[in-house]
Amino acid sequence: MTVTIYGQECQSTKKARQWFKKNEIPFVERNILKEPLTVRELQGILQITVDGTDGIIAEKSNAYKELNLSIDLDELSLQELLELIHEEPRLLRSPIITDGRKLQAGYNKEEISQFLPREIRKTQWLNWRINQLKLAES
Repeated sequence: MTVTIYGQECQSTKKARQWFKKNEIPFVERNILKEPLTVRELQGILQITVDGTDGIIAEKSNAYKELNLSIDLDELSLQELLELIHEEPRLLRSPIITDGRKLQAGYNKEEISQFLPREIRKTQWLNWRINQLKLAES
């Protein structure tokens, strides 16, 4: 399945894009400020996130603070929250990376490796294990 990077023009999105290019993993990219996620797309993302809306909303970001929300997001229904995110995509962490089964919100250089093909991850683990054994022997 194709990896999709939903993001803003920010350093984290740039790092994710570079990581996928470096690892030769095909991806499509979508600028969420120019083409916001629909409510249906947000629902799809929520189906595969572990932390629900807490995992995808950037509450500590400047954008979140700049929006100066006069409402408590926890008081909104899920539908109202998704509509607000659609209208204000800067509320989302950037990037949101998904292949339809796995999801990562924000750039994390350790967690992004989940998008490597299984064979590559296995080879990397075996190489790491060999190095650990060599260290233990010396």
